[in-house]
Amino acid sequence: MLCVQTDADLTALNTFGLPARAKHLLRVRSVEEARQACAFLAGRPAGVCGSSLILGGGSNLVLRGEPLDTVLKVEIPGRCKLDQATSSSSLLIEAGAGENWHDFVRWTLDQGWPGLENLSFIPGTVGAAPVQNIGAYGLEVAERIESLDALDLASGELERFDAAACQFGYRDSIFKRQPGRWLITAVRFRLPRDWQPLTRYGELARELAERGFSEFDLPAPLQVSDAVIALRRRKLPDPAELGSAGSFFKNPVVDAGQCAALLAAYPALPHYPQPDGLEKLAAGWLIEQCGWKGRRLGPAGCHAQHALILVNHGGATGADILRLAASIRDDVFGRFGVELEPEPVLI
Repeated sequence: MLCVQTDADLTALNTFGLPARAKHLLRVRSVEEARQACAFLAGRPAGVCGSSLILGGGSNLVLRGEPLDTVLKVEIPGRCKLDQATSSSSLLIEAGAGENWHDFVRWTLDQGWPGLENLSFIPGTVGAAPVQNIGAYGLEVAERIESLDALDLASGELERFDAAACQFGYRDSIFKRQPGRWLITAVRFRLPRDWQPLTRYGELARELAERGFSEFDLPAPLQVSDAVIALRRRKLPDPAELGSAGSFFKNPVVDAGQCAALLAAYPALPHYPQPDGLEKLAAGWLIEQCGWKGRRLGPAGCHAQHALILVNHGGATGADILRLAASIRDDVFGRFGVELEPEPVLI
C-alpha cells in the first residue's frame, strides 16, 4: 500500500540540505505503488500537479524553497542478472530505480561483472542515473544502458525505452527535458564480458600510475573503482558534513574558433576535442580563474578544493545557492565570453 506522508520536511531528502516542504510525500516502493501514486496525482485539483516532484536520492537538485504539493520518493528495490538476455559477449543486469547507485555499482563488481567501475561513488539512485546521464572519468551511463521502464504519470501506462528512445545527451535525457512526467521504475545495463579498463581520463590515469599500474600491468575492475572512490573523496565534500549537489555547472562546449581564441589568450585552458569537432572546456578552471574557489557569498560558497562544487556552509536557502550561481556565471561570461549551464535540476 502506498505510504502518504502529509506536510513533509524535505530538508534531509536533498543533499544540499536546503529547506523545503511538501504537502504530500508519497514513498513509492513498487510498480503497483507507482500506479497508485499516478491515481493520487489524477485526483489532485487541476493545475496543482504542476508543483509535483519525482525524487531519487536528492543529490542533483536545488529546491528554491516554495512549497511543493506532491513529492514522489522512488524507493523501488531489486537487483539481478537476466540470464535469458545474457550472451557470450555481454551480461544484462537489472536494478530497481530506488537502489543506491554506488551500492549497486559495487555489487556488480563483487559479482565479477565489470563495466560501471568508473561511475563509482556518484551519489543518488539507479533511477536518477539515466535522467541526468551521469558520467565520470571517461564514461557516461548511457554507454551501458540497454533499456529502462518508466511509468507515464499522465496516462498511467508503463513503457519500455531502449537507449535510443532515452535521447541521451551530455548530462541530459528525455526524462530531464520532461520533468514530472516519467517515473522510472527499473533500469537494465549491458555489461561487457571482454572487459578493458577505461583509464584514458588524465586524473584517473595519474591516480592509477601512483598506485603502480601501467599499460603493462593493468588494474582490475575493483582497483579502478577504488581509485575513483579515492579521487572523489579527496575533491568532493561529504554531504553529511557540507551540503552540495556535486558539480554544479556543466563543462561548456564551444566551437573550434572560439576555443582557439581563448587558447591564444589563456594557453593553460584545459580543453577536450569532441567527435563532432567542438571543444569541451573545463568549467572548474574557468571559475577558479575568476577567483571563486573557496569564496563565499553569505551562507553559500565554492568548495575550497574544487571550484565546480557549490556548497551550503549552513543555513543556506535555494535563493542563496542561485544567487551565488548567477554571480559565478556573470563573472565567467564577463571574462571569457563563455556561458555556464547549471547541471542540477532547479525546482
